[in-house]
Amino acid sequence: MALQDVQLIIFDLDGTLVDSVPDIAVSADIMLQHMGLPPCGEGVVRHAIGNGIDRLVKRLLTGEVDGEPEAASFQKALQLFRAAYAEHLCEQSRLYPGVEDTLKVLHESGFNLACVTNKAEAFTLPLLEALGIRQLFDVVVSGDSLATKKPDPMVLFHAAAHVNVPIGRSVMVGDSKHDIAAAKNAGMTSIAVPYGYNHGEDIQLSDPDVLVQSLNELPALLRG
Repeated sequence: MALQDVQLIIFDLDGTLVDSVPDIAVSADIMLQHMGLPPCGEGVVRHAIGNGIDRLVKRLLTGEVDGEPEAASFQKALQLFRAAYAEHLCEQSRLYPGVEDTLKVLHESGFNLACVTNKAEAFTLPLLEALGIRQLFDVVVSGDSLATKKPDPMVLFHAAAHVNVPIGRSVMVGDSKHDIAAAKNAGMTSIAVPYGYNHGEDIQLSDPDVLVQSLNELPALLRG
């Protein structure tokens, strides 16, 4: 597919549109303190996020990527984190440079825009509202909107179906291997950004179709 044929642009949220780590880290440290554990700080959180809140909390409790804490401790920690994050959701979180202007240009140019994130809906929608960009998206698919999340392609199929655009006329823009894998699994073109959160890995190792240094490049790239 030629990029000039794109009708739908699907964006990841955390690490692609917004740097949300500062608020997530504050909330994580509050949770850990209540659990009698030492704080983790932003550096640890930057490498731990990307697979939803449940997996983040499990990683922080165990110190392992795929760790499984004791069930009761996990449920307590999860409730603590959700409460803390609801309170500190958008105190320090900021859109990356150029994001708002780029979204507005794409929206005004007639592209359908979607946000597909592994973040829970209870946090996704308020964060988009607080950042002033919710109205620019035709559809938002959160981590708990469906039974699956990225890298499962179903979330991308759902977004495309909502606006009645073929997968072949859609692109996925993200910062992590899960975004690129979801696009590949869907048979969709992937566009990666090198900043954001990807567990410390170079996003080029995930073999995206296109790499841009900034979302500012998208309008010219997609218009041809």
